[in-house]
Amino acid sequence: MQTELEHILISTYKDGMIAYMETHPEAYEEAVQLAISDKQPFAWRAAWLLWSCMEVNDRRVQKHTKEIVKSVKSKNDGHQRELLKILLLMEIDKKYEGILFNLCLNVWEEINKTPSVRMTAFKFILKLVKKHPELSKEITFLLQDRYLETLSPGVKRSISKMMKGITYMERKNV
Repeated sequence: MQTELEHILISTYKDGMIAYMETHPEAYEEAVQLAISDKQPFAWRAAWLLWSCMEVNDRRVQKHTKEIVKSVKSKNDGHQRELLKILLLMEIDKKYEGILFNLCLNVWEEINKTPSVRMTAFKFILKLVKKHPELSKEITFLLQDRYLETLSPGVKRSISKMMKGITYMERKNV
């Protein structure tokens, strides 16, 4: 039998889902647990909903950062993207930064993954590089043709623009 939140996730449009979360703050815990689960079709939607209605460093989600980080690797592309989008809004504890950096590098390097999850992983890599500028020299190889050839021209332009900020940062630190 479905919970009320599960029913909302599969029968309501985005505005209705967000309204439900606003009027049922107790549902955040269930939404997080669904988001990190493999219970489809609810898991991906719960992650998408959380990202859609959470605040930056949302304390309701922050306490689950470890669980979210651990769950990303085992999910499919769309689900990974939504979990990474949640983590992009969070201040990540140093002990998880390395794990996430490596995970995002692996996602980026998998050229057969969907471009949207690869780009989200790339954004996370850049977030960590901005926090730790010494990593900027470590990521220049990510722009090799083999990593870009499966991306659309628009995505390639976006990646290039994002990297310009890192290149500028790198020159400033030299």
